[in-house]
Amino acid sequence: MQSFTYSNTLKRLPRQFFAHLVQKVERLTEQGHDVINLGQGNPDLPTPIHVVKELQEAAENPLYHQYSPFRGQFFLKEAISQYYRREYNINLDPNTEVAILFGAKAGLVEISQCLLNPGDLALLPDPGYPDYMSGIALADAKIALMPLLVENHFLPDYSKICRRKWEQAKLMFLNYPNNPTAALASKAFFDETVAVAKRYHTCVVHDFAYGAMGFDGKKPQSFLQSKGAKDVGIEVYTLSKTYNMAGWRVGFAVGNHSVVEGLNLIQDHLYVSIFGAIQKAAEEALLGDQSAVVKLVKTYEHCRNVFVSKLQEIGWRVEPSKGTFFAWLPVPEGFTSESFADLLLEEAHVAVAPGNGFGNRGEGYIRVGLLVTEQRLVEAVERIGKLKLFTK
Repeated sequence: MQSFTYSNTLKRLPRQFFAHLVQKVERLTEQGHDVINLGQGNPDLPTPIHVVKELQEAAENPLYHQYSPFRGQFFLKEAISQYYRREYNINLDPNTEVAILFGAKAGLVEISQCLLNPGDLALLPDPGYPDYMSGIALADAKIALMPLLVENHFLPDYSKICRRKWEQAKLMFLNYPNNPTAALASKAFFDETVAVAKRYHTCVVHDFAYGAMGFDGKKPQSFLQSKGAKDVGIEVYTLSKTYNMAGWRVGFAVGNHSVVEGLNLIQDHLYVSIFGAIQKAAEEALLGDQSAVVKLVKTYEHCRNVFVSKLQEIGWRVEPSKGTFFAWLPVPEGFTSESFADLLLEEAHVAVAPGNGFGNRGEGYIRVGLLVTEQRLVEAVERIGKLKLFTK
């Protein structure tokens, strides 16, 4: 059988970080080991039952057995607008300021192809979600990294970015609550972001995947809550985390009308929208009973509290997460992110994500997903404690 040469576009793509991690876990699992997998961000709780029932009923409607409108059902766009008005007091025009996405990841990859030409520059957080790089690679564009440092609360310091890079930057990615550091951003930070983006005509893409997940009584800030934000960018949201709908692949982008139109245009050529019954269920998720969301956030906060308490008991000094369902933990002295993650996997059969997989500034950390039962989290810490890596 002949093998065909891949295009230069495919060759530019970075290694899929999570796929490589999955392979390591699968190898041990196939050998019969009980691996506690804390390495991925795959929600493990079921979708709220009222959302599932809405899908079941809508799936019987022959109207949804046909192709959906290319740019999605208007009722879902209207629901998204109502959701933002209810949650953030933001008004959105469902016709021009809302784009329905095949999961947020699709939009985060597509946006670079919408706005960047070969050689253009994008600003990326370091560490950051690896798939931002994928879209930039497909667009054959360049990157400049914005370090997220603990001493600046894992926020980029715009004053450290030179004027020449600002003048070249056409696109900037942000993500709060942050994956992987679990940090939150303030309104003051987003106000500053709007000001600097206006000054240099840079489009801001705020990845708001964990928008519902703030702890200790703090509701995460939407980028669009800052005055003038719609002038300079968009916010990308997903139902995967807030409503445990990861497998449903529903997300949306809201904000600047020209950017929304660009996303709609590229998707006109890639898809014929999402199954209508799924869109109907997404409407129910956004506008229906929200008690499951409240319970979800409380569950993750409880898991965080238990996990951090147990880590401190074994002598691992860590800071509690501010949001998301992740913990960002410093590795012990004498280890790299990769060597420590490998040790935990091979010796304790606990899978975590090495921080350097999210960028050079992630070196010295691991990311842990709090997406198993409380009992399994406790067991994971007990297994790590037996390695005697920490001084109590």
